[in-house]
Parts: sequence; structure tokens; C-alpha cells
Amino acid sequence: MKPIKVFLMALSMFVLVLLLSPQTARTQSQQKPEELAQKSAEAWLALTDSGKYGESWEQAASFFKDKVSRDQWIGSMTAYRSPMGKVLSRTLKGASYRTSLPNAPAGEYVVIQYNTSFQNQKDAIETVTPMLDKDGKWRVSGYYMK
Repeated sequence: MKPIKVFLMALSMFVLVLLLSPQTARTQSQQKPEELAQKSAEAWLALTDSGKYGESWEQAASFFKDKVSRDQWIGSMTAYRSPMGKVLSRTLKGASYRTSLPNAPAGEYVVIQYNTSFQNQKDAIETVTPMLDKDGKWRVSGYYMK
């Protein structure tokens, strides 16, 4: 292949990447924090639902991991979450964006609540709080169930 042809092909690929990159960035920037945080929360909940408590700790926000050790988290989830059994249904109750929460550093948070029915606990409310972590990704910083 002639050098000019290789150069033109490379230039075409570079231009294509430049044209597509703003579209991808624009699509992500158009998503609301609540939507991005909810995706993160649901992926994290899937780990807890399947009993992968160690993995859920690994995927949590650095703030969360600084406050609760992996062993403490696994112990708590084993003692309190496991007895509830399998998730039968989970529906979004609401999500609200916040820049401050009690006993938490200033940052970006979304407090998400779900109405959840478990095999052994029919009416529960799960509160999952993702935060925008240091790496720019939404990660769970808190989990509470009543």
C-alpha cells in the first residue's frame, strides 16, 4: 500500500473517531445524575441479591470502604440481608439528587428508594445512595433497609 493511501486511511479513521466522540460525550452529559446513579445502584444491588457481598463491597464508593471493612460488610449482610431471602420484586419509589448528606463529605449524591418484596419480608424499603466517586463513576456509598 502506498504511503499516501495509508495516511489517508489513518486520517479518515481519526476524523471518524473525532466525529463520534462528541456524540458519546453529549449522550452521557445529557443523562441526569439520577439516571446514571440508578444504573450503578441496580448493578450493585444485583451483586447483593446474589449473595456476592464481598464483590458489592469491592464495587462500593471509596467513602463506603473507608467507613466499613470488607469483613464487617460481609458479616452484616450475612446476618441481616441473607435471612430475607430472594428478591420477589423491586420497584423504584423515588430518586433525589443532593450535594450534601448528614455525616458525609460534600459531593454529589443520589438517594434512591425502592419498594422491595423479599421471600421472607414482603414489605421493605431499600435506600441506596450512590455518590460520584473520585474516579468520576457513580458508586454506592450507603445502603439501608427498613
